[in-house]
Amino acid sequence: MPIRLYPVTPEFASEAGEIDLSAPLPPGDLAAVRQAFLRYAVLVFPAQRLSGDDHLRFARHFGKLETNVLAALGEKLRVREEIADVANMDAAGRVWDKDSRLRLFQMGNRLWHTDSSFKAPTAYASMLYARSIPPIGGHTEFADLRAAYAALPVSMKHRIDGLVAHHSLMYSRAKLGFTELSEAERKSFAPVRRPLVRTLPETGQKTLYIASHIGCVEGMPDDEAADLLRQLTAHATQRQFVYTHRWRVGDLVMWDNRCTMHRGTEFEDTRYPRDMQRATTCDAPDAFGVMEKESAAAAEY
Repeated sequence: MPIRLYPVTPEFASEAGEIDLSAPLPPGDLAAVRQAFLRYAVLVFPAQRLSGDDHLRFARHFGKLETNVLAALGEKLRVREEIADVANMDAAGRVWDKDSRLRLFQMGNRLWHTDSSFKAPTAYASMLYARSIPPIGGHTEFADLRAAYAALPVSMKHRIDGLVAHHSLMYSRAKLGFTELSEAERKSFAPVRRPLVRTLPETGQKTLYIASHIGCVEGMPDDEAADLLRQLTAHATQRQFVYTHRWRVGDLVMWDNRCTMHRGTEFEDTRYPRDMQRATTCDAPDAFGVMEKESAAAAEY
């Protein structure tokens, strides 16, 4: 049976039915998922029952898997290293304390961001799976950066074309007051250079590429860069560009990090467990050409 699509809007976010990700996908179904993903950028697969192996098998269709960023913080992992643990629990499965270092670090997920824009290579597809959810709150909002770019005034498009920003996990966490990083952690999160506007290779479509991970824009005073980024973020997160996902246990939501931003919304995170696990795949190693190679060299330094 072919997969069924239930779009939220004609071009952004769609539910995908009649598909079971716990089993290997037939080639025709996988091709249909790829085509839908390219069009909608956010796909929701409801009522899934996935093991860790199932989750990763599906993710591998979309590239090389990233490893958990918490390993760079020296944290003991609750899940395997190919899974990003987006839960509010420690390694023993206990809901975290209010003042835990892990909680302070993970609060960055409530800022508008793009997964792994601070890495070389950056992220392509993220697949977040809900194992348990709180009774209220804890939604995820997604912004369509393709539509946001298309709706910019021509003067703003000219202004930002060719501009290069520096991305680092240190920048987004510093915005929340999380600045106590070891030298090893700072080295792991060395800034990388990324354009404010990128082009999707499959369609030639231009999209904004912004995130809370940006700390500066090359050739621009810090206050001017901060103001520009506030303007772009405010524009891109207007309601007409945003889909809010209200989670159900068993939902797997997949999004394209090249052309979306997202953030988690508040919930009582020291009271209710929210067990969310994400598999993320890497973008093409030459997605930014020479800039990608420069960033990789800097990250290895």
